[in-house]
Amino acid sequence: MPSIFDLFRKIANTEPRGRIEYLLVGLGNPGDRYAKTRHNCGYIAIDRIAERHGVRISYSKFDALTCECDFSGKRVLMMKPMTYMNLSGNAVEKAASYYKIEPENVIVLSDDINLQPGRMRIRKSGSPGGHNGLESIIEMLDSEAFPRIRIGIGQKPADYELKDWVLGKLTDEEIETVRRIGDCCDEAVGMIVSGKTDEAMGKFNGMAF
Repeated sequence: MPSIFDLFRKIANTEPRGRIEYLLVGLGNPGDRYAKTRHNCGYIAIDRIAERHGVRISYSKFDALTCECDFSGKRVLMMKPMTYMNLSGNAVEKAASYYKIEPENVIVLSDDINLQPGRMRIRKSGSPGGHNGLESIIEMLDSEAFPRIRIGIGQKPADYELKDWVLGKLTDEEIETVRRIGDCCDEAVGMIVSGKTDEAMGKFNGMAF
């Protein structure tokens, strides 16, 4: 039986609070098995952002866990697709279609094997770079023109299969590094929705944590 606090949260998530103008999507795989894996850096970062805003991404909608939040005066739907990484675009497309959000207003947080751990990179658009979650979103939105913040997990060692590397567990120290990157992602998202993407790129791209 749900507690009174669960009911309050549900009411808070269903009350109208202004038009959703942006989607902020953290990519990962659902379930305890994947909770602390490299491939779930998007989940870890967006959970950190939610924590900083005093909200929880817990309302089930669009095949995702969601919540609403304000960034620089813009209403944003934060979401963690529950469709597994390869089908992330299904949840994103449903939300984008419902709220009539153009691709350039979809901001995606994901892991990146081409970046060293402790690095983040903001891009306005681009190819998936071998990332299945980004590839799914590109396919479902029929566009590469959405900003993304990529969080470095490093190239796989020679003796690893790629799947084993990205699904490998992060250490507690590595998780804290991703959370610190999440702090900067929070600021970067505020800049992006304010039309300051170039400034965000200049500030955060190449920064080491």
